[in-house]
Amino acid sequence: MRKREPRNGKAAAEAELGGVLERIAVIRPGLPPTAGRIADFIAEHAAEVVHMSVTDLAEAAGASEGSVVAFCQQIGARGFQHLKIALARDLVQPVQFIHEDLTPEDDAGIVIEKIFASNMQALRDTMKVLKVEEMKRAVELVLKAERVEVYGIGSAAPIAEDANYRLLRIGIRSKAVLDSHVQAISAALADRNVAVITVSHSGSTHETFAATRLAKEAGASTIVITNYGKSPIQAYADVILQTMAKETGFRTEAMTSRIAQLAIVDALISCIALRNYDDAVATISKTFDVLSIKRI
Repeated sequence: MRKREPRNGKAAAEAELGGVLERIAVIRPGLPPTAGRIADFIAEHAAEVVHMSVTDLAEAAGASEGSVVAFCQQIGARGFQHLKIALARDLVQPVQFIHEDLTPEDDAGIVIEKIFASNMQALRDTMKVLKVEEMKRAVELVLKAERVEVYGIGSAAPIAEDANYRLLRIGIRSKAVLDSHVQAISAALADRNVAVITVSHSGSTHETFAATRLAKEAGASTIVITNYGKSPIQAYADVILQTMAKETGFRTEAMTSRIAQLAIVDALISCIALRNYDDAVATISKTFDVLSIKRI
């Protein structure tokens, strides 16, 4: 079998950008007027934008060419041409699932179908925005740390507990800190030998934002699992692992985001274990034996 030739840097970079319309939908509520007009025009005339110049789009949206380029960069493109290529790729791919809200008329079968479709879409969308290089950096930060602390509040708390449990199972010294006061104290006492993993869908929850900031200022390495788009917590993150979860009337973003957050945690733990294979396998075996006494 013929070996596939490696893609050059430009092609690889272009392939990294996916889910353009999904990215726009997520950040749209927080955009200023000019960027909002650009976003709306692209979302409503996606097929036309593929064949437009940057000048054409700027005129159509009532914006400057610089504003168009800045918006493209905001959603992860290098520029307008990169956005057009990614948008064209998205448009030719068949839509596999559509986000649908629940209605009072839905029976159990329809509810199940919509819930599962939404969760599967959240995973697909998240895979489009999750950056491989950021995941690699997160692995390195965890492996070089003497201990790991995992922060989460509210709906993020179970994800933080799961991440902590999984880290312990592969031999990483870890603890989950879920109380906001303890988070602040523990973060302030961290140092350069600590890696902090913060789970926050919005990235603006006051407690986890404050803890992450304190940890960063104390010298710790910070990894944040948060939803796509700009948020305050990102200013204090060394690594950002992004989800892509959308809100509907009956299912809040926090509900759909947990599926994506768990997938990111799963990928992170797997990458760490593979990098530290022998020790991870030995620890998993040992902890399995220990846990076996809990089973009848």
